[in-house]
Amino acid sequence: MNNESSSHGTVLVMDADIRTLVGTADPETLAAPEVLGVMVEHFHPRLSLACSFQKEESVLLDMLLGIAPDARVFALDTHVLFPETYDVWRQVEKRYGIQVEVYQGPSLGRQAAIHGDALWVRNPTLCCSIRKVAPLGEALADLDGWITGMRREQGPTRAATAKLGWDERHELWQANPLADWSEADVDAYIEERELPVNALHARGYASIGCTHCTEPGSGREGRWSGKAKTECGLHADA
Repeated sequence: MNNESSSHGTVLVMDADIRTLVGTADPETLAAPEVLGVMVEHFHPRLSLACSFQKEESVLLDMLLGIAPDARVFALDTHVLFPETYDVWRQVEKRYGIQVEVYQGPSLGRQAAIHGDALWVRNPTLCCSIRKVAPLGEALADLDGWITGMRREQGPTRAATAKLGWDERHELWQANPLADWSEADVDAYIEERELPVNALHARGYASIGCTHCTEPGSGREGRWSGKAKTECGLHADA
């Protein structure tokens, strides 16, 4: 079979599998709670929300835990997150009575001993690989599905984000329930539900990562400022 035929066959298989999840419905017509409901119905408890404690996860935490109070949530602790991020992390655990699962790379000291100090300056892609990408692989290893807060509006690398689909890179189902939400939609939900939110958003940080690689900016402009890099490698090539 040639590559074109093989690719076409894979698409047909994926389409058939999606139908087992949503029937004849088009996943793109489903509202965010409906997408979450599909994921919970088919994959819980081998399902988890990837939480970076940004405003999108504030919305998804509230929706997901309203559907399944025992739903799993995980975070990647790089050990260089902002104090405001750790603060909202504590708020979330207290509000919902949950314990976020933590995945992390080697200590900063161990990383420096192998690669030298301030790797995030000299080789930010390698730093992300060590502190984010590798721990993500560990987090997803025992799952059949995961949920992210990606939105198409966030930038060109995310413009084609589907609400529901097969994640070929990690070989499990991925849901992005807020893919078609605007930032105004996110803010309105947070205000209506009076949800805890990362204080950095109010200071001009649209996207929040590690302290050394994040500055205020719209979309993903504040990430790795001055470099062509706009992704850490979790969802798209770095």
